[in-house]
Amino acid sequence: MAKKTYILDTSVYLTDANAITAYQNNDIIVPFKVLEEIDKHKKRQDSVGSHARRTIKALDALREKGSLYKGVRIAKGHGILTVKGAESDLLDISIADNEIITVALEEQQRTPGRKVILASRDINMRVKCDALGLLTEDYIINQVVKDTEHLYTGVKTHLVDEQIIDQFYNGEETYLYEEDIKLQPNHFLMLVSNANEKKSALARFYSYSTPLKRINGEHKKGVWSVRPRNKEQNFALELLMDPTVQVVTLVGKAGSGKTLLSIAAGLAQVVEGSKSTPYKRLIVSRPIQPLGKDIGYLPGTLEEKMTPWLSPIQDNLRYLMGNDKETLRMYTSQGTIEIEALTYIRGRSIADAFIIIDEAQNLTAHELKTIITRVGENTKVVLTGDIDQIDNVYVDETSNGLAYAVEKFKSHDISGHITLVKGERSKVATLAAKIL
Repeated sequence: MAKKTYILDTSVYLTDANAITAYQNNDIIVPFKVLEEIDKHKKRQDSVGSHARRTIKALDALREKGSLYKGVRIAKGHGILTVKGAESDLLDISIADNEIITVALEEQQRTPGRKVILASRDINMRVKCDALGLLTEDYIINQVVKDTEHLYTGVKTHLVDEQIIDQFYNGEETYLYEEDIKLQPNHFLMLVSNANEKKSALARFYSYSTPLKRINGEHKKGVWSVRPRNKEQNFALELLMDPTVQVVTLVGKAGSGKTLLSIAAGLAQVVEGSKSTPYKRLIVSRPIQPLGKDIGYLPGTLEEKMTPWLSPIQDNLRYLMGNDKETLRMYTSQGTIEIEALTYIRGRSIADAFIIIDEAQNLTAHELKTIITRVGENTKVVLTGDIDQIDNVYVDETSNGLAYAVEKFKSHDISGHITLVKGERSKVATLAAKIL
């Protein structure tokens, strides 16, 4: 296979600090402008800042092995990495992207017999490269599915003989076989008669050696006054109220009830409590990711700074408490309920807790791993979010932390997932989610 030369855009390094080792025996050129761009992000206290710092350290380690100006081998079996600046004015290099593209165009002219490819997470950067006749490609990391249509939903419809449904309702043990249907642990099923589509039953699958469990609506009366309004919400409560399922992921559009159901289930098991639920506190958090232009630094104490970010969680808690602010304040002061920004959860070891991470679609896979590996004994983690509403520019619908967790955990029996498909907040919210 012919050797290639890759020029990596700043966005690649800020997404993955290990990017320079991802191209095997191909050579890599680092535009000098990229080093300046990375330097601007190194003090950030998030995954972008972490990747920036790790990239700088990796380049410094290579510098000790040889000259970055002349080129140094990345590792055994890998290509040569060289740092180069733009030497001409093919484009207006006062624009950062143009200076990086110029380096790629110059390399293309210098080595006409070799493919020169610019890799970037920036869509417009790739469009500009294509318009200039420069080969370009995205940098794909942690993409767990091809597109969102292939993301695991946790629910399937399965046609069966009518007598099987009758047996199921009569309490007889009912099994499914792998050659007939491919299922994951804690998969939920809608069994439909192949003779009469109106005859159906809801079931939960554990394994091919375990009989199906009938979902008979034990949560229909409500959990902490919240009643499921559709079968997906019913399935979600089944997972949320089961202490043997330690990781629950809920994906759904705005108003589908994922956060409200999660907090209601958490309150029911922490505040009301029982011997079967070992949770002593409810921790609700979310990543600090602004919608639209960031308003910058906020004045006041730490609690006052966090209020704008955590107000959606407060809204749900107040609703579930019947706007009883005193009771909510009491639980908060006692430590039974903790509401805090995700920044302050990282690094902790949390045991005996029901943890809800809202807006998890704005996390990277690395950030998600950092959080979940902090979980101690007798702790349940619930991840909620809408993969169609991502505010983090460094992840997309198929590479964000929530989608990553759904796909990576689906084959394990300590986890469960449900995609909520119906909006239940209001007619306006449901219509807006559908048409806007």
